[in-house]
Amino acid sequence: MRVGYLQCVGGVSGDMLLGAIVDAGVPFDDLRSRLNGLSLDGMAISARRNRRGGVEGTLVSVDAGSSPRFNTVSDLVEAVDESDLGRSVKVRARAILERLGKAEASVHGDEGTHLHELGSADTLIDVAGAVMGFDMLGVERLYSSPLPTGAGVFGSAHGPLPAPSPATTALLAMAGAPTIPPPGGAVEAGEMVTPTGAAIVTTLAEFSQPAMTVTQAGYGLGSRDPGGYPNVVALRVGEASEPLGAATLSLVETNIDDMNAEVFPYVSERLFELGARDVWLTPINMKKGRTGVTLSALVEPGIESQAVDLVLRETTTLGVRVSPVYRYEAERESVTVETSIGAASVKLKRLGGRTVSLSPEYEDCRLLARETGLPILDVYRIVESEAARDLLPDTP
Repeated sequence: MRVGYLQCVGGVSGDMLLGAIVDAGVPFDDLRSRLNGLSLDGMAISARRNRRGGVEGTLVSVDAGSSPRFNTVSDLVEAVDESDLGRSVKVRARAILERLGKAEASVHGDEGTHLHELGSADTLIDVAGAVMGFDMLGVERLYSSPLPTGAGVFGSAHGPLPAPSPATTALLAMAGAPTIPPPGGAVEAGEMVTPTGAAIVTTLAEFSQPAMTVTQAGYGLGSRDPGGYPNVVALRVGEASEPLGAATLSLVETNIDDMNAEVFPYVSERLFELGARDVWLTPINMKKGRTGVTLSALVEPGIESQAVDLVLRETTTLGVRVSPVYRYEAERESVTVETSIGAASVKLKRLGGRTVSLSPEYEDCRLLARETGLPILDVYRIVESEAARDLLPDTP
């Protein structure tokens, strides 16, 4: 499996991610050409070699020019949906933007629906460019180091803000992302992780370091050049050097028989937002013949305590069980296929390097059903059968 690892030495922003992607081997002209699918008039993107500290890398600059501003996250999502970007890119870009919108609304209330700095077309370019760039590098699974918090105060359209900003902090909290102090204890490091950078990384990446054989590497440069540390994000790309199927997870469970059933979907949603791998409900019989429900969640050990706290706060339970679980996972890859009703993403399951099954992605099938007027079950059947002929061995 091809994996990527982000080492966020100087933090992370959308521009820095684009720089790292280009520096790792994506032809800049190809990436810029694909970004034209956003149809942003007057957009200008440039890339040049430069240094930050002792590190040489690529500095990408984005100028929205005469491109229109966007008042709300819904406007950004609409621009993505109406663009000529590939369907799988649209799905992931939409997920990043929606996460960004939730964070803005959580810290600014109603004002959070009206974008300031984030309303620039730069945001669209950063988000779509990062999604497409990782695809162009062939990255199937992305990982990240802990994120440096930054320090001090910086200016914004809302007025002076602490580093990290409230929106960035909300994104880190939503994902249960690990953080570290600024490099070398820099007390005036300023903003090191931008909201856009945080939204991209917390949506696309897992916070752990894989064992891998590195085949490509790149360094994306930040706009500032502080003296105490290199303001770069490093991207290493290569093959996983040991099976990624073996993982130790925490199983968080509790039995509940006295709670409004309408609350369970809300708790499940919150657990997924926290970063749970899976959440499910099981009907059970409890003492004295009462019916109940077991709420179960598989989470990374790093967010175990947050998951336990969430369940205790959001449900009526008085206790939560936690046990380690060792899970083996099949290799997986998401690819886009062209079918008779349009393009769609399918997830491939591999064992020993051989593709053994595939399943269409729901979001793509939902969009195709809306566009064609076909029942979604028919869309699933068409995508699955046509993809199988091309991707599965021995399929007639």
